[in-house]
Amino acid sequence: MKINKFSNDLPKEIVSKIKDSVALDTEATGLKIPERDKLSLIQLCDSSGQVYVVQPDRKTYKAPNLVSLLENDKIQKIGHYLRFDKSALEYFLKCRIKNVFDTKIASKVVRTYTDQHGLKNLVYEFCNKNLDKRASSSDWNKDINEFSDKQLEYAANDVIFLHKIKSELEKMLKRENRMDLYKRCVQFLDTRIELDQSGFKFDIFEH
Repeated sequence: MKINKFSNDLPKEIVSKIKDSVALDTEATGLKIPERDKLSLIQLCDSSGQVYVVQPDRKTYKAPNLVSLLENDKIQKIGHYLRFDKSALEYFLKCRIKNVFDTKIASKVVRTYTDQHGLKNLVYEFCNKNLDKRASSSDWNKDINEFSDKQLEYAANDVIFLHKIKSELEKMLKRENRMDLYKRCVQFLDTRIELDQSGFKFDIFEH
């Protein structure tokens, strides 16, 4: 697997080649964004399987080319648990991500035969692959050229299967007549993220 590494931003010529959809994921110094942790790494995979790993400037977070891609509503952004990734990207890159497909939400809406909705579970079911998650606890803030091949492979694995998973989940949503329900859940995602960033991380609908 070839992984293309970039510092600060995604080159404009690569952005111009991405059409229709792109899978994305992020790594951070922890899960408490924005109150403590920072966005460390951004992984992308286009529909042809090309993987791009971008390490943003942790001081300025200026990435105009990447922002133009994220805000392009003609290109669908596919992610797993976008409640975290979308929030982190929008907070640090000062952008508004449009046109998303969240494989975790889709899985919970349609895969009611299981309570296993992690990316590892979806990759195994739909792609017949076992993900190695041992590199998940890594220092993603060190220089991108210091990452081991295993770390880069871990980062890439979080995006390379998402197009296939999205396609399979869409078939199931249509078959079970739950596409409209899924879409309404996604419409609430922006509000859920705003609640998170305002300190309301609990379930506001619980008794």
